[in-house]
Amino acid sequence: MPSLPNNPNLDHFRRQAKSLLRQAKSGDERAVELIARPQPDAAVPELLTLSAAQFAVARGYGFSSWPRLKHYLDTAETLRRDPTTAPTEPDTDPADTFCRLACLVYSEQDGPDRWTAAGALLAQQPDLVTHSIAAAAAAADPEAIRQHLAANARAAITETGPHRWAPLMYLTYSRAAHGGEPAERFLLSARLLLDAGADTNSGYLWLGLPTPFTVLTGVFGEGEQGPGRQPRHPHSLPLARLLLTRGADPNDGQALYNRMFRPDNGHLELLFEFGLGRGDGGPWKRRLGEAAETPAEMLARQLQWAIDHGFAARVDLLAENGVDVRAPLADGRSPAQRAADAGRLDMATTLARHGGGVALVDDSTRLLNHLLTGGAVDTDTNHDAVAACRSRWPDLIHRATTPDAVRRIADAGFDLDARHDGATALHEAAWNGDLAMVRALLDVGADPGARDDSFGATPLGWAEHGYQEAACELLAAVTPEA
Repeated sequence: MPSLPNNPNLDHFRRQAKSLLRQAKSGDERAVELIARPQPDAAVPELLTLSAAQFAVARGYGFSSWPRLKHYLDTAETLRRDPTTAPTEPDTDPADTFCRLACLVYSEQDGPDRWTAAGALLAQQPDLVTHSIAAAAAAADPEAIRQHLAANARAAITETGPHRWAPLMYLTYSRAAHGGEPAERFLLSARLLLDAGADTNSGYLWLGLPTPFTVLTGVFGEGEQGPGRQPRHPHSLPLARLLLTRGADPNDGQALYNRMFRPDNGHLELLFEFGLGRGDGGPWKRRLGEAAETPAEMLARQLQWAIDHGFAARVDLLAENGVDVRAPLADGRSPAQRAADAGRLDMATTLARHGGGVALVDDSTRLLNHLLTGGAVDTDTNHDAVAACRSRWPDLIHRATTPDAVRRIADAGFDLDARHDGATALHEAAWNGDLAMVRALLDVGADPGARDDSFGATPLGWAEHGYQEAACELLAAVTPEA
């Protein structure tokens, strides 16, 4: 899948190509190699051309040609949105302010404080839903939606509001209403928009990047900022079912990515029911061309993540639904071998049962599997083998997915505060609000005062940033004062 900078534009890549060409003509061997790699004759100085340099730049970003890159950028320009940017001038209409506060924008701005502010604004000015259909949709107000549709038959298919989204997007990305609100209110609001012609595959390219944020993406929610800041819609499954029944494409790469970080599989079960993994990738694939992942590529990413993070039920679900378990993953290993090398022999067996082949397993990997999945380890009898495991997998504590695995790994003498991406396992458990893992890590001696490498924050700080209230309460009692 192409890897592009935020808000990509053609002039940026043109400048890169010209710079690369200048470097090559001045004798820079690396630049010459980049240009000549697919066409050795281009290494001859007089054959170093701008078109060859453009081809090299396009290839470097994952495109098969410069025209393909240009086509994507031309297409993306009309679909690019940046909901994370504050308006250059204050909103003059409270309806626009409400929409900005109510909706997920997929940045660090997201969080309960904004949705609370949105709810307070709506309570103070309940008539703001009459100002725009975007606000009516974000508030999931069926009567206001009806009035807007009666006044303008095209309102449901017109991009509007502060983010230039279709109204259905405001409905699915809004988190202004939480708990206690009946599902029927949201379903009725969605049906009104759908019956008026709303496109179930509406969406936008976040900062111009090639994975679309669709109506369905908003329903399923979550993402890199965690479920506390980017929760799923309170009625995500019935609302997603309605959208899928009315034609939403189940091959939604951004929805899959956002929900892959936690082991819950409800979204996958529903998407498989409606054809996930089948078809040509739908309207977004046809629109974006090779810039968009194929369904097979989306699911390979899901399979690799599930293997690496010990999501055994997800591996089983993916295999049962026809995901190719024979194709090599990004590192060239088969899924079964990657699972075995990670000490997940149960997963390797599952993958082999579904045709994934038999993995090679050594003694260290068998011991690793034992530590992760069951049974006490006699560290005296297996002293050398355990020492070899500690050397080979120093951050093993990050692979533990159950409290029992935490205790076995602790008993085997592994570093409980080992860093992975600059943070400890306790940081990660706190961020995820996984109370069982937080308790288990604290019980075996993980340091609640450890600070991550990027922000200098404790696990308590991570829990606070992720709005994980129960984890905050648990960690506040044991975190030393700075």
